[in-house]
Amino acid sequence: MFIETEGTPNPATLKFIPGKDVMGALGTADFASAETAVRSPLATRLFALEGVERVFLGEDFVTVTKGGMADWRDLRPTVLAAIMAHYMAELPIIEGEGDPGTAEDTDPADAEVVAMIKDLLDTRVRPAVAGDGGDIVFRGFREGVVKLKMQGACSGCPSSRATLKHGVENMLRHYIPEVLSVEQVEA
Repeated sequence: MFIETEGTPNPATLKFIPGKDVMGALGTADFASAETAVRSPLATRLFALEGVERVFLGEDFVTVTKGGMADWRDLRPTVLAAIMAHYMAELPIIEGEGDPGTAEDTDPADAEVVAMIKDLLDTRVRPAVAGDGGDIVFRGFREGVVKLKMQGACSGCPSSRATLKHGVENMLRHYIPEVLSVEQVEA
């Protein structure tokens, strides 16, 4: 993963561009302190670095503001490593409000999108997953994120995450523009 950096008009702030969506269509998120960042695993990881004073998550970038005594020559490589580690761990940028253990976590306003997601899962995904001895169950859709549970042979399978991210997610995003990503849930 290659992460570009750009300066900003504020010398205390650098822009990090991971080449992937950060917030995407969800908008932006601004965290002035570690305490305000509890819903964001990425921001929490960045605040754990000595010298990080503020984190802003944009559509496809992260800006980090350093504290007064911190030096970008020391802080920049650790911020790059933290962002890379976050993406490699495939953690969410912002954790949703819904409990992934519930049967279905959806917004009634998204009923039409949910119906399209379920139809594609039932007609294109489940038959292929069943061929491998497993199943995939819809658990929710909120703010562009589809939550799915892998079952049977697919539960705990090392390739199940790749199947979800590279197969199911790409297919759903292709046919349903409202889908931004797919997450695997355990319950």
